[in-house]
Amino acid sequence: MTSRKSVPDERVASWSQLMDRLYADAWTPTIRRFRPPVAFRGMADASFLLNTSLMRLGNGYTCSEGHLLRNFRKYAVGRVPHHESFWYWLAIAQHHGLPTRLLDWTFSPFVALHFVTASTELYDRDGVIWCIDYKKVHQQVPESLRVLLDSEGADVFTVDMLNQIQSLPDFDTLAREPFALFFDPPSIDERIVNQYAMFSIVSDARVGLGQWLEERPTMYRKLIIPAELKWEIRDKLDQANINERVLFPGLDGLSQWLRRQYIQLD
Repeated sequence: MTSRKSVPDERVASWSQLMDRLYADAWTPTIRRFRPPVAFRGMADASFLLNTSLMRLGNGYTCSEGHLLRNFRKYAVGRVPHHESFWYWLAIAQHHGLPTRLLDWTFSPFVALHFVTASTELYDRDGVIWCIDYKKVHQQVPESLRVLLDSEGADVFTVDMLNQIQSLPDFDTLAREPFALFFDPPSIDERIVNQYAMFSIVSDARVGLGQWLEERPTMYRKLIIPAELKWEIRDKLDQANINERVLFPGLDGLSQWLRRQYIQLD
């Protein structure tokens, strides 16, 4: 049995150190640009796991996956533009809160920081940002998928690129061992666009991405955001216009942003 390895958490102490760590190794010599191949996920509590909403359904959740997606497609007809792609429907379902095996990520470290600091009721807890090198992740996908990425000259999959795989059972049987990949959702609304969103998926609903990463410590970093740093981050994000009003366009996002603006501190 292979021994599990872990990556020590990196605890930042200041805004400037946080910026340095978020943009570590950003220079990409092959294209001579500062474009790191990193997916970011921010969480308000550092103890939270990379478990999917499907996992959080509890015992027997794997048996529910197909039923959830089938019924979502059945009842969403008329509310979602017609599309034959299974991956399109899976992305739409995740976007609207259906329990799936997908996880939300972003290309933007500032968007990730928003989700670390959006819940003021959790400001007594350390937050965390996961930083995953998706190019390294994609080096371990099945050969047919690697060839597809190379032929497109892409680093991240799209819904259209995955359309040859027509179901999750088909996806799961592409390799004997679980693998993970990242893909861009369709730009169906401003929320997805403004959040610079992407999704991750593992080819086994029973395997969380955190569990999968335990054996692959060179693929990720974890930045711990101290509780005492959250208000400074939050105020600087608001000044940079990274807030609910922008990331959740509409009256709900506007109301959430205004509510936080007028919180009275002790």
